[in-house]
Amino acid sequence: MKTLLRTLTASHSSYASFALRLPVGVIFMAHGGQKLFGWFGGYGLDGTAGFMASIGLAPGLLMALLAGCSEFVGGLFILLGLLTRPAASVLAITMLVAIFAVHLSHGLFMSNNGYEFALALLAASASLVISGSGKLALDNHLANRFA
Repeated sequence: MKTLLRTLTASHSSYASFALRLPVGVIFMAHGGQKLFGWFGGYGLDGTAGFMASIGLAPGLLMALLAGCSEFVGGLFILLGLLTRPAASVLAITMLVAIFAVHLSHGLFMSNNGYEFALALLAASASLVISGSGKLALDNHLANRFA
């Protein structure tokens, strides 16, 4: 178990990952908050569930809950630098689903509901999976504790 935690939390990155974590964590938390709680003009869990079901992601309520929780909790973990690699992995998968289920048919650009923003978040998530949390992260505390 210690070896697994060490592997998941180890990071040899500098402040670059920290600079990436902050905005990406906030963005994911905001989008998760829209889906779960209706914050920031979102539709909340019921509205998101209806949308998910309408595009064939059923059961809609479960899919909305999974997407909302992965974005909100995953974003929080990214922001804190806590279990960054697993959180970023879940978020990368969430973005792949968003790209293929919602945005791909609309082309690249956001102005047409395209996949460019989800692709940017996918790239940021993949970067954090590779680099880890970097400096100023709770992962560093965990890695030192289990070293």
